[in-house]
Amino acid sequence: MPHPDAKPRLAVKLLDERLRDHMPRYATEGSAGMDLRALLDAPLSLEPGQCELVRTGLAIHIADPGLAGLILPRSGLGHKHGIVLGNLVGLIDSDYQGELMISVWNRGQSDFTLQPFERLAQYVLVPVVQAELEVVDDFEQGPHGTDTRGTGQRGTGGFGSSGRH
Repeated sequence: MPHPDAKPRLAVKLLDERLRDHMPRYATEGSAGMDLRALLDAPLSLEPGQCELVRTGLAIHIADPGLAGLILPRSGLGHKHGIVLGNLVGLIDSDYQGELMISVWNRGQSDFTLQPFERLAQYVLVPVVQAELEVVDDFEQGPHGTDTRGTGQRGTGGFGSSGRH
């Protein structure tokens, strides 16, 4: 098992030299995500409902199939301005080597102007577990010995079937 302080090393290609001064970094010791910035030549105005694909100027190769990258929205932009990701979450596989792109969607009620090199999204590295599927006719026992085959089985009622509270 790796030392708890060991950090995975990711290969990063700068696709635009202007990014050298705007590399992704963790804002604090406890930050889970590195900020990704908008690689723009000029401000980009987004009208309500508009969605645009924004370059980051970076290609990150994870290489380790036990890891994946997630591109997540920044909570402040989403809450204060309605700026979220057009695909809600971006999943970056370990073998992807192309440029990271950010689908930006203005779900707010007002125009929003994105500035060049503004922090736009977060890049989070997460562990991956790949499963093997086994086809069965029925499920056996659930967690803690509960019977998942009877009429009370979870999943029969669809979304929200466990109630609101």
